[in-house]
Amino acid sequence: MYILDKENSIANHFLAELREVDIQKDRYRFRRNLERVAEILAYEISKSLYFQYKEIQTPLEKTSVALMHDFPVIVSVLRAGLPFHQGFLNIFDHSDSGFIGAYRKHIDDNNFTIEMGYEALPPLDGRSLILADPMLATGQSIVKAIDHITQIAKPEKIIIAAAIGTPEGVGYIDKNLNQSYELYLGSLDRELNEKAYILPGLGDAGDLSYGPKHTH
Repeated sequence: MYILDKENSIANHFLAELREVDIQKDRYRFRRNLERVAEILAYEISKSLYFQYKEIQTPLEKTSVALMHDFPVIVSVLRAGLPFHQGFLNIFDHSDSGFIGAYRKHIDDNNFTIEMGYEALPPLDGRSLILADPMLATGQSIVKAIDHITQIAKPEKIIIAAAIGTPEGVGYIDKNLNQSYELYLGSLDRELNEKAYILPGLGDAGDLSYGPKHTH
């Protein structure tokens, strides 16, 4: 497991702005900060991917450089995943993209199930998959999405990426995901509260990005 804020870097500023309640009021800035965190995570993830040497021609001579052999496929969980997805796509600009709609269907104030209502996936067999979801809270949506994907495709490598994660979510994935995977987080927060929201967290990333949703 890689945790970005375990080392001091400019990423701490972006993560702090995602959390700061006054700065959150600027939706554009909130979305841009999700992009920035994803861009830095994408750079770190790139170090674990496959490279091969290729000869290129400069204006003066030929030289050999290590280039990415095959760009990963980026699959994001809607809707908060959209700006996070764009950050990965800014770095992996030749990547194919996929999207999954997953949401909490509340039974009562403290209980919910994870429902999936939409998917659009490119070919994944034999490829590296980045599953991007900015908030890794309970881990249920991540496990459900990957279980669904691996029923219809066989990625060679599975990478889970989130801006904020929890020990409970990490533990749930470790216990319930029957696949090898790598996990990259911007920050690992303290815990979930009784309503399964992350503490200290940042609130609802989807609402902060796009406005409050209608509930029924």
